[in-house]
Amino acid sequence: MRKPMIAGNWKMHLNSSEASQLAAAIKNGLDPQLKHEVLIAPSFTNIESVRKEISSSPILLSAQNMCWEEKGAFTGEISPIQLKDAGCDYVIIGHSERRKIFSESDEVLNKKVKSALKNALKVIFCIGETLEERENQRTYKVLQTQLNGGLKDISVNELSNIVIAYEPVWAIGTGKTATPQQAQDAHIFVRKEIERMLGAQASQSVRILYGGSVKAENIDELMAQPDIDGALVGGESLKADKFLRVIHYQPVLSK
Repeated sequence: MRKPMIAGNWKMHLNSSEASQLAAAIKNGLDPQLKHEVLIAPSFTNIESVRKEISSSPILLSAQNMCWEEKGAFTGEISPIQLKDAGCDYVIIGHSERRKIFSESDEVLNKKVKSALKNALKVIFCIGETLEERENQRTYKVLQTQLNGGLKDISVNELSNIVIAYEPVWAIGTGKTATPQQAQDAHIFVRKEIERMLGAQASQSVRILYGGSVKAENIDELMAQPDIDGALVGGESLKADKFLRVIHYQPVLSK
């Protein structure tokens, strides 16, 4: 049985005080009987203040990015060793904003994934197609390329420390959301591709999150889909009441 995860990516928002207050509100609003995982990814400067705030809670801490090198002359970068030392459990790798705005290639992302795992950081590995790619019927080809490139030479055992996040780029921050069926179809494809790469057991055990304008209003239908194991949430995770509603989703059958 795959344990669901609800993850909040705070991107380049909030100062230290605001991040601490938001983390506290989320922590205090959690149902103590909650069975699935909750994760938040603040900006680098807020990792320490958030870590202190959630230290007595089950909330997991993630960074939003990292360098593949462990140390050295890489001005402006941060290493997996430093993230682990700061208390991070996870790191997000391959978010569409990193791919598009900062031109990170599948080869670079593969190095990051391997370095994170080597240094005992778990990974949320993001994949997804642009609107142009979807309209040109290239969604599955893009997902296949990103999976094969980013997870090259990753073993079955290593995959157990990786969560995949399917984020259609056209739905990130646009207010547009893939329909539950569109998301489910993409998740099925990802699971089949993982089976081709690493076998049936790996395919059935890997967690696949959906990301892309996830909101309190659509989380229930999304989480009713059998191959959606959680959500990677952007803007909605910056509002405690909304994010708590996402965390405490109540799956319903899609109409």
